[in-house]
Amino acid sequence: MLQIRKTKKEEIEKLLDIFEQGRRIMRENGNLKQWTGGYPTREIVERDIENENSYVCLDESDEIVGTFAFIPGEEPTYARIYEGQWLDEDQSYATIHRLASTVDSHGVAAACLEWCERQISNLRADTHRDNYILQHILLKHGFSYCGVIYLQNGDERLAYQKITLS
Repeated sequence: MLQIRKTKKEEIEKLLDIFEQGRRIMRENGNLKQWTGGYPTREIVERDIENENSYVCLDESDEIVGTFAFIPGEEPTYARIYEGQWLDEDQSYATIHRLASTVDSHGVAAACLEWCERQISNLRADTHRDNYILQHILLKHGFSYCGVIYLQNGDERLAYQKITLS
């Protein structure tokens, strides 16, 4: 059973290593364009920790095997969606960003998504068109494909949302 807790400042190096492993997983599965140029950077990870949005997933031996950012509130790049629409435009939501795991871990994405669902009933996420792994995981966990959003730098992302009825 994986445990989830907030990231500690002294764990930045471990997270950067996990992001490197995530990039390797993406490349091995045909996703050559996502997380390029050193993204996510040390500065982004530091900001996530400072803003208390960074979380780690721990295995049974308390080893960090995954990480993600859980960000409550509006995501500026989600203000406009193309080729579709959000399931709900009015409810407050949280966004899942920068989900990554070690190469040999299992169940990190499921643990992350289940934890996020316990925090808020309205979740959003986005991913690169070539990230078939995350697209599959999101759909498997009840997210709906909603359309296309564009990042601040103009890059396209596929947008997903899940609303859990309570």
